[in-house]
Amino acid sequence: MENRLTESYFLDKDSSLETHWRSIVLLGRNVASYKFALAKTLLEFPTTKTLITLEELALPFAKNISEHLKTNDKQVTGPSSKFLDYCRQFNNRELNEEQLREYSSKLGFVNVIDAFHNVAGGEVQRFFEDARKKEKGITLTDNFYRLFEAKQQSNLKNEVDSRWHLWETAIAENINPRLLEINSDFENDLLYVLDAGNARIDVTSSRGALNGYQKSKCFYCHKPIEIQPGLENSCDVDHFFPHILKKFDLRNIDQIWNLVLACKECNRGRNGKFDRIPDIQFLEELHRRNNFYIESHHPLRETMIIQTGKTSEERIRFLQKFSDDAVDIIPVSQKWKPSDNYGSRL
Repeated sequence: MENRLTESYFLDKDSSLETHWRSIVLLGRNVASYKFALAKTLLEFPTTKTLITLEELALPFAKNISEHLKTNDKQVTGPSSKFLDYCRQFNNRELNEEQLREYSSKLGFVNVIDAFHNVAGGEVQRFFEDARKKEKGITLTDNFYRLFEAKQQSNLKNEVDSRWHLWETAIAENINPRLLEINSDFENDLLYVLDAGNARIDVTSSRGALNGYQKSKCFYCHKPIEIQPGLENSCDVDHFFPHILKKFDLRNIDQIWNLVLACKECNRGRNGKFDRIPDIQFLEELHRRNNFYIESHHPLRETMIIQTGKTSEERIRFLQKFSDDAVDIIPVSQKWKPSDNYGSRL
């Protein structure tokens, strides 16, 4: 019989401003390189005033994109744009700086300002407000200046460029940038990428074993599920801590301790989990689930012990540490829980 915990063993960790900024650069959805260019331009911008007009931003923004076009001509996932064509013309000395500023002011910021703070289906803390209608620019928030006070400008600029290079490499090779796998060749001091087919391991064979605890109910909303593929309510095998974290050296993420069965709505529906971290209540549930396999002498007992720890206390520390590390990458404000709850699983 399953042991129920009578108290909470886990604590939410607050996200720093650096974490929110990094999540924009590392995790935000991209169809073009404009977000990287805007992030880099803001970090390099030599001003302490609050309002920055689009005219002031336009030239350094366009120059950052123009520099990347020199080494990788593909900077959008879809067809090219007039704005990128103007940047190419600038590189070919067919346009001067004032012409590039003019075209950049008109075309470069159409979508990027609206989408800049969107991460994992929500919005992180804001580093600027849209002031285009009244002031023809953006207004930097206190968060932006506190970010600078942390003395991380150099690291943050390097991170933007590194992520930008990896992203443009992925789309140039026709790899989904969200599935880009980063690998390290330590001896030769190189980073390299694998084919997108290796980005997520097929774990459908785990359904039967995982269902022993969940009893044909979604781990999150408790809706009835089917473990047989191909049916209307067939479940997904979900990474509790998102698979995207594997990019950031949290590499035991594909192991059984982190896998649960979820209905399609919870995993990838309109209000689905996607790349967000589940609410703290589900971390408690994951601990109970893993303890269940160990304490009930399930065939997965030894696997769970090896992966998470011999004692309940060790397993709590393991999950808390993993949660803290995950929150350093994905902001706590983006934690997720389902819109609906279908009652108890048991």
